Amino acid sequence: MTLAALCGLFCALQAAVVKTGLEVLVENDFDVLQGKRIGLVTNPTGVDSGLNSTVDILAAAPGVELAALFGPEHGVRGNAHAGDHVASNVDEATGLPVYSLYGATRKPTREMLRGLDAVVYDIQDNGCRSYTFISTLGLVMQACAENDIEVIVLDRPNPLGGIKIDGPVVNDGCFSFVGMYKIPYVYGLTVGELATMLNEEGMNRGQKGQDAPSHCRLTVVPMEGWHRDMLYQDTGLPWVLPSPHIPQPESALAYPASGIVGELSNYLSIGVGYTLPFQLFGAEWIADADAFAAELNALGLPGVRFRPIYFKPFYGGKKDIQLGGVQFHFTDFHHAPVALLQFYVMETVARMYPSHRPFNLADESRYAMLDKVLGGPQIRRMFREHYSVDDILEYWNKDADNFRELSACYYLYE
Repeated sequence: MTLAALCGLFCALQAAVVKTGLEVLVENDFDVLQGKRIGLVTNPTGVDSGLNSTVDILAAAPGVELAALFGPEHGVRGNAHAGDHVASNVDEATGLPVYSLYGATRKPTREMLRGLDAVVYDIQDNGCRSYTFISTLGLVMQACAENDIEVIVLDRPNPLGGIKIDGPVVNDGCFSFVGMYKIPYVYGLTVGELATMLNEEGMNRGQKGQDAPSHCRLTVVPMEGWHRDMLYQDTGLPWVLPSPHIPQPESALAYPASGIVGELSNYLSIGVGYTLPFQLFGAEWIADADAFAAELNALGLPGVRFRPIYFKPFYGGKKDIQLGGVQFHFTDFHHAPVALLQFYVMETVARMYPSHRPFNLADESRYAMLDKVLGGPQIRRMFREHYSVDDILEYWNKDADNFRELSACYYLYE
């Protein structure tokens, strides 16, 4: 076989096996958008497999009038850092108004929506409850319901697949922008499936969970070729970072395994500020990384291995400080205790470095963001008693079976 033929075969093997909702929409000649004046909620992840922007595609679509853009966290063009407020402005490339949904206003106002027939949502998510794009989606759905405007979701893969369900649901009274729905931390649905479930089950009740259930006119444009056992790497689609610290699909897999402990400011580095965001656990007081890795591997956790690492973050709270710790590698993501991984790490820290146990502050308000991400303070309080994962396992898994049964009613893919 010639070199050219080999290259052709390689390219064919690498070609996308999944068509996103955006690409299905284009193939169907924008049928659900014809004759409509639309707004678009998107960010740099809104692209087709050729990396053409959803903004540009819809701006040029025949029979469609793209009239406004809406920016979630990080902005339409991805030019805002995590947590930074996004300003409303004008998009230089299209001249369209850009309304911020991550600033003074997180829910579109009546004025922002004036004159629109539909709002299209096209963002690549990461499959975790605390990632704020799905909260933005819920508030968009709520605003559109109040103004009788259709919501059209262009579906995209869940990078964690559609099998893994991990963690308890948010407790009543503990809803927030990083936990807006009564769903597990890892919920195993595509954004189109999630939107349908929220809409049909009356689970969309606003940022604090106190509003009346919202039901909008919802259309989902499904993908083609996606299956529930697919991780993002299996789709053949290009990865565009949805936020600055999720540069690769591996980062998305690691996010639920370390992002919770990352809310404990300067306790353990999770690699943010280094070249492996969310893939590390390290601290200046872990002097023997080999011993730390050996202790974690001795737990025999399925689907994950730890290797010792020493590193110096380039920025952040531990900038230029030599840290010891571990990098974790998933050998079987579907069977690994993904979100519990960070609790096994804290359990090991408490055993090896008892003077560095977490959750030892008397002022519980210092844990407010952590508790929001966890969906309430119960897990933190139970774990603090003995620093043992066994103490939280029953609570951690209490909602998984019921949620799997409920969410399966809204599966669009096998």
